[in-house]
Amino acid sequence: MNLFFEAFAWIFSPDRLGGNSPLPAAIAQHLAYTFVSVVIAALIAVPVGWAIGHTGRGREFAVAVSGAARAIPSFGLLILLVLLLGVLHKPEAAVITFVILAIPSILAGAYTGLEAIDRRVIDAGRAMGMTEWQILWRIEVPLGLPLLVGGLRAGTLQVVATVAIAAYIGLGGLGQYIISGLQLRQLDVIIGGAILVAALALVLDALFAVAQHAVVPRGIRAGAVAAGETSRKKTLRSATERPEITKTVAR
Repeated sequence: MNLFFEAFAWIFSPDRLGGNSPLPAAIAQHLAYTFVSVVIAALIAVPVGWAIGHTGRGREFAVAVSGAARAIPSFGLLILLVLLLGVLHKPEAAVITFVILAIPSILAGAYTGLEAIDRRVIDAGRAMGMTEWQILWRIEVPLGLPLLVGGLRAGTLQVVATVAIAAYIGLGGLGQYIISGLQLRQLDVIIGGAILVAALALVLDALFAVAQHAVVPRGIRAGAVAAGETSRKKTLRSATERPEITKTVAR
């Protein structure tokens, strides 16, 4: 427990606001790599996922690619890209690594969001004379947004946790405290850096949870509330009627 107290004392020390590696700058670097990587991954994965979900073709290929991407060790890929691109392109190597890490979750969220839609809703849109683009943008995309945001949420959490390895090649971020703590054998610094990464991930997770709830269409939210109310009424009615049935059987 003393180590945790020492870690929190290190985090809230006034020294963290100055020096060669101030905490605000490290957080900004960590968020910058996370944001850029997730945005690039989304620009790649979302259109592909929507195309798969809308047409129903290519799902097996997407699953295979996503599984292969998940199996790649991030640290090994980062070192390999640094060796291939050169030491002058370390930021690009890091971003490529994190993009590859984020794509599978975002891709899965994009196409499963469209696949989860009731086909009767899409058939009704076609019966009304909607074009395929209108069906995609007016029906499928709004209804599939919650699962897409869920995919973005999972991808962001994976990236924000992995960005710490960027410090190994001198790119800063919150991982620099963990690396320096390992080199100097300072356990309070190692634990403090890990706590900061975990806290940042929890904050981002909470923001995405709010966003995921906000993008649920009103009709679905109202329908869920109505269904819950109907189920509750049925349960109460069944509970009140059961004693009468028991008495009738006994007679």
